[in-house]
Amino acid sequence: MAVIALAGCSGAPGVTTSALALLLSWPLAADRKMILAECDPDGGAVLHGLLQGTLGDRYGLRNLSVAARKGEFSDAFWRQLIDLSSDDGTQASPRDRLLLPGVTDPSQAASLVSVWKMLMQMFRGIEAESGHDVLIDLGRRGAYGPSAVMVEQADAVFVVVRNTLRCLQAAEGRVRALEESVGDISVLMINEGPYPAGEVQRVLQVPVIATLPYAPKDARVLSDGAEQPRHFTRSSLMKAAATGSTLLAQHAARRRARLDPRGLGAAGGEVTHAR
Repeated sequence: MAVIALAGCSGAPGVTTSALALLLSWPLAADRKMILAECDPDGGAVLHGLLQGTLGDRYGLRNLSVAARKGEFSDAFWRQLIDLSSDDGTQASPRDRLLLPGVTDPSQAASLVSVWKMLMQMFRGIEAESGHDVLIDLGRRGAYGPSAVMVEQADAVFVVVRNTLRCLQAAEGRVRALEESVGDISVLMINEGPYPAGEVQRVLQVPVIATLPYAPKDARVLSDGAEQPRHFTRSSLMKAAATGSTLLAQHAARRRARLDPRGLGAAGGEVTHAR
């Protein structure tokens, strides 16, 4: 099990849409959960995208800053999660694919300075204690300043890049900056442009671990809550996300084993009360 961070760059490469596709297709064993946390300081997109504003802004990171001041962080964390598990209406939702929404206004990010470290301790704790996977959406600007702990303690960091000239140029600076913080990072490629994975690797000097297709119609289901096609779960996007999630998890496991071969990096700190 792993804690994996996804980072973007300018030009809207599709980090949140990719993260949602991975969340909904991630292979889960019995009694395991997958949690997607929107940790983009510019604001989350799922509440008013995929969920079409149906839940308002009652859930999310902004509530954790208040809970932290009251010493109620652990319990409050689980109350902020939204169930995105598939539900065909014939049985109760398994609640195994969960979303922690991000801030709804960039100005709210200032209140999270003391929260990032506690949040990462929570992620590491539930991963270690319960074997749950955590996917962190850092957006274009996450992982700097106080939120740098999100990449420093992740098992692996992937930059989401479209293989177009504009996006590759924008990604170079993000890749180099993250390398300074993390060491080695990798790429999740959105196959929109003309450059093959090998060329993207050559330009960015980091490996491309997985590729998702450029599928605007299917992507709008996740990014904007568009009507879901009948065979959406078997679409090229979701099939590739299922394959990609396995590749990302395997890469994270290899990196973790290489950096921490004796498994001594288990999270400490706050008791997580994993659920």
